[in-house]
Amino acid sequence: MVNYSRILAFDVGQKRTGLAQSDPMHIIASPIGAFGERDLFEKVNEIAARNPLGHFVVGWPVGQNGQLGSSTQMVEQFVKRLKSRFPGIPVTLVDERFTSVMAKQQMIDSGMKKKKRQQKGIVDATAACIILQEFLDQQPNTR
Repeated sequence: MVNYSRILAFDVGQKRTGLAQSDPMHIIASPIGAFGERDLFEKVNEIAARNPLGHFVVGWPVGQNGQLGSSTQMVEQFVKRLKSRFPGIPVTLVDERFTSVMAKQQMIDSGMKKKKRQQKGIVDATAACIILQEFLDQQPNTR
């Protein structure tokens, strides 16, 4: 049986959080945008009203040496709020090492103009997209 729910991914930051979603078949990740916390949860509610949500993926801040990053506590608090607002939807933490660097490189490779690449929200949403795509690529092919 095919599951047509969406998977949402979050790249949590101090000022804004990047958001990405899967397609209904859980093959491709697409960036949605970057939002402050209140607007973020409004956007998630809006998506949930149109599509069933099956899973959340949250970038886990791990340093280059494998140690937990300085924003670990912030992400833990975000996950608690996410679980309380959307009980029953599983949350998976995914190593977000280098996702911002990869996002910037992906934007360069796609030909995005420098001025647009400097918009932090676009980097955040692209990083969430990379986190989600890594998660999707690791899932067993059940389609």
